[in-house]
Amino acid sequence: MTEALHGIPDPIVPEGLDATLVLLRHGESELIVENRFQGQSETPLSPDGLRQAALAGDRLARPHASPALPVPQGMPLEIVHSPLARTAQTAAAVSEAIAAVDGRRVPVRAERGFIEIAQGEWEGLHQDDIAARYPEALSGWRRRPWEIWAPGGESIAEVQARVRPALGQVLERLGRDHPRGSLDRPQVGGYAGAGPHATQPWSIVVGHDGVFKVALLTLFGLPLTHFWTFTMALTGITVVELRGGRPVLRAANLTEHLAPLLDERAQQAAEQRAASGAL
Repeated sequence: MTEALHGIPDPIVPEGLDATLVLLRHGESELIVENRFQGQSETPLSPDGLRQAALAGDRLARPHASPALPVPQGMPLEIVHSPLARTAQTAAAVSEAIAAVDGRRVPVRAERGFIEIAQGEWEGLHQDDIAARYPEALSGWRRRPWEIWAPGGESIAEVQARVRPALGQVLERLGRDHPRGSLDRPQVGGYAGAGPHATQPWSIVVGHDGVFKVALLTLFGLPLTHFWTFTMALTGITVVELRGGRPVLRAANLTEHLAPLLDERAQQAAEQRAASGAL
């Protein structure tokens, strides 16, 4: 096995960095609605996906409204997104929401390093077709993704090779022109300069479930054999704080901002049932 799989890689977080990184998965896409594997295939957000993106944008535009997100005060430094349409649309929704609240534009840029894992021959196929045509490969992907992946697709080691420099650039930009912190302070609970009132820089990365699994393993120095440890729901929000160069998971896969959409669906279902006369 390679060092990337089982060894402890060199730290990616700059020494002494005090900052916050928000990871946001894209909204529901048309291929998700159809239960098809996406990978790097282009597919726009579905109508529900657009609504999810708008709700996520509103949440990130007002991050300290109750229940507050553990992010610093002020605007994010930038919004970085995968170049695929579903992530670009989600990033645009966040940018528009922040501008509507703050009156200023956050710089937005595409970064190919955060594009989803290529799924090769599986892309665009219905999940049942993949199960029928590639049963052994699909089972291997679910059990040992560091050894087996989609025919013609990317290995997760190859994904990490592009995610690592992309993450490094985001972190370097966060630390630019900002003072370095120290580990010589309390690391459990709050500490001076931390929390929602801090003046630390923060950025948002809009990406995909698969690539975020690799990004989180890379940030926390975990081997790729832990690939299935992390997950991201549609427009799930994960917050990683950097305390003196040490990554701390402050929030994972938050989706409470989707409550209005879930309430709407429940109301529609209730109305349809009442109209049908079902008891």
